[in-house]
Amino acid sequence: MRIWLSRPHMSGREKAYIDEAFACNFVAPVGPQLNAFEDAVADYLGGNVHCVALASGSAALHLALKLAGVTDGDEVWISSMTFAGGVFPVLYLGAKPVFFDLDPETWTVDVELIRNAFAVAAREGRLPKAIVPTDLYGQSVDLAPLEALAEDYGVKLVVDSAESLGAEYKDGRKCGTGGDIAILSFNGNKIITTSGGGMLVTRSAEIADRARFFATQARDPAPHYEHSAFGFNYRLSNVCAAIGLGQMEVLNDRVERRRKINRRYREALRHPGIRFMPEPDGYNSSFWLTAVSVDPDLCGITREAIRETLLEHDIEARPLWKPMHMQPLFAGSRYIGNMVDEDLFSTGLCLPSGSDMSETEQDEVVGRINALLAAA
Repeated sequence: MRIWLSRPHMSGREKAYIDEAFACNFVAPVGPQLNAFEDAVADYLGGNVHCVALASGSAALHLALKLAGVTDGDEVWISSMTFAGGVFPVLYLGAKPVFFDLDPETWTVDVELIRNAFAVAAREGRLPKAIVPTDLYGQSVDLAPLEALAEDYGVKLVVDSAESLGAEYKDGRKCGTGGDIAILSFNGNKIITTSGGGMLVTRSAEIADRARFFATQARDPAPHYEHSAFGFNYRLSNVCAAIGLGQMEVLNDRVERRRKINRRYREALRHPGIRFMPEPDGYNSSFWLTAVSVDPDLCGITREAIRETLLEHDIEARPLWKPMHMQPLFAGSRYIGNMVDEDLFSTGLCLPSGSDMSETEQDEVVGRINALLAAA
């Protein structure tokens, strides 16, 4: 059977929650399972947060940026190495993305680049409206200095935690609780899934209420349909939320399993030129995906040789995200950095990391990679 990069892994409890949703006939976008799912995620995250369940992580980011005041012509500073769905909402609002490089020591956005850019932008009177750092492959950005910079310059911080549910920052905070607003994703390949779906997370009850308002077609309080603003059909289905309730019961188990998979890879692939994504001291990554860099000069083979060989044996592996500033869509966009992300894209590979992957399957992945390295 195919060894997948990261496929949905059901707990066995999802059907019971779905049956409850059907029994009470709440198959429309809102209902008791949706409310319970929001409460379950809020309880898990802690920190007195409010959660709004939405149709996707991109929908959550779109509303987050709208609520941060982003509008036509504004700049939004954003991690360049991210999924496209983490940037498209900037375009939905007519804003301009400015892309930032990674820190080679963390493989998350380089805080010093942002700090320096703020100093220049403040002098020139062109501060961004928001900054959107991306938690990458299950690991938090360096949150505290980003929060301090956003506060100092009066700029909203929206943290893209789509890939990091279950991880923790070094101060013990759960990923998804940082900044003014954070967003999560429950896409099918994430650590838990609602088949699709996302979440807007904030400590502000007012922001959460406004998010619900805009996510349900911006309907004003009235016995008829009254609209003073335009909204979106962005609420998560109650049935999908029922799936999420079953998934939340095993979230901690899924994190521990992926951390174990990452440890086994690190032990089995000890080879000059194979470098794993660093986990800074004090951080607790979920290792949603195990990411490595392959130095062809030291390994004698390229990332692509490994990926193609695995694919020949029905094993899915994938290059790291292609940085957004390298994408045709964003040709000519401003990019601030030293091309660390470009280098990681050219050498980086995500290995199969699904929590349902057996040790035998992982041994096959390791064996085929080590055989290539030995023959090089």
